[in-house]
Amino acid sequence: MTPREIVSYLDEYIIGQKEAKKVVAIALRNRYRRLQLPKEIQDEVMPKNILMIGSTGVGKTEIARRMAKIMGLPFIKVEASKYTEVGFVGRDVESMVRDLVVASINLVKEEHRKKNVQDIEKYVANKIIEKLIPPLPKGASEQKIEEYENASAKMRMKLKNGEIDHLKIEIEIPKRAFEIEDGNMPAEFAKVQETIAKVFIATPKDNPKKEVSVKEAKELLKTEASEALLDMDAIKHEGVKRAESSGIIFIDEIDKVAVSGNGQSRQDPSKEGVQRDLLPIVEGSVVNTKYGSIKTDHILFIAAGAFSLSKPSDLIAELQGRFPLRVELDSLDEDTLYKILTQTKNSILRQYEALLSVEDVKLHFSDSAIKALAHYSQVANEKTEDIGARRLHTVVEQVIEDISFEAENYQGKEVEITEDLVKGKLESLVADSDIARYIL
Repeated sequence: MTPREIVSYLDEYIIGQKEAKKVVAIALRNRYRRLQLPKEIQDEVMPKNILMIGSTGVGKTEIARRMAKIMGLPFIKVEASKYTEVGFVGRDVESMVRDLVVASINLVKEEHRKKNVQDIEKYVANKIIEKLIPPLPKGASEQKIEEYENASAKMRMKLKNGEIDHLKIEIEIPKRAFEIEDGNMPAEFAKVQETIAKVFIATPKDNPKKEVSVKEAKELLKTEASEALLDMDAIKHEGVKRAESSGIIFIDEIDKVAVSGNGQSRQDPSKEGVQRDLLPIVEGSVVNTKYGSIKTDHILFIAAGAFSLSKPSDLIAELQGRFPLRVELDSLDEDTLYKILTQTKNSILRQYEALLSVEDVKLHFSDSAIKALAHYSQVANEKTEDIGARRLHTVVEQVIEDISFEAENYQGKEVEITEDLVKGKLESLVADSDIARYIL
């Protein structure tokens, strides 16, 4: 997708924040551009890492979530606050790269599965038909072979149409390969643990047999078909290569490891230690994984933080230098909150309408009610902590709580959410800042 197409896709889900969308769109497009260059220039073009700055609830994480869906690139989102300096108990920063490799391999595996979907379906169908019509012995007459082929073709058609899904057959359930996917565990430890597990876990030669319906067998045999038809070594190799060349790591809550200048946080050495441990990975180093070593030079890092208690300058200078692109996200005003409720695809209002339609309740929000919801959300953000668009969830839930609880009384009816209803539910709460602090 071109940068313009990426921005227009993000516009469907995120209101405003044009600058952030533009910077992210260019960074994503540059991943593609680099891979089209000659090999000698490719290695020289380093990704320009991005630092997003903005208060909570303005869309930093939402941009990351949508990025993951839009691009067929290996992508993981991690929280900086869950990592600790080497020597402390907790996850070390290298585990984020191991997690990226696992995500990349799963992505490649899914792509290969989709490419081979016809072969997989054919494999599964042959296995099921073998159980329903036992194969002919060797030396059968031509007439018998013809009858068998006709019966097989009829049965294959019935299987395809789902006419025999209710029949019971006995199939062998293949044992899955034992693999440890703990990204926090060093590659060498994971390999040793897997070897020990293979030795000590009892693995009988025969796979256990189970009687299941044809419908269940279709799903169970897909795993066996995938393992038989897909080249797992090639998938793992391609997964590691793709993580290296086009992987993206989104580090949220980066401000939580910044050490503010007031000296209070300096008592926690693990914060600055996390930054120091993060530095070589962001700069470019080699991380060992159970699938082989991976160079992090061309992985794109996008960091995000509210920086309410600290400043970007509180990060160590070397780490700041590795995030050359800075983008500040705007705080949300009343008009933006109204647009979030009305213009975003699958907005919170549409979600509630869909949820209550399950109970045969037609929920409808009047335009004046939506404006009142945006107004009270903005007032609550001003009076208490500003939590951005997240306030909308609390406010809307507060308004329709009783309708949702007594949904059976409204079955088959259309329920109008009016401005008066919104005022009645929220005005007194928002007016009293002490109550608003606890309820909203």
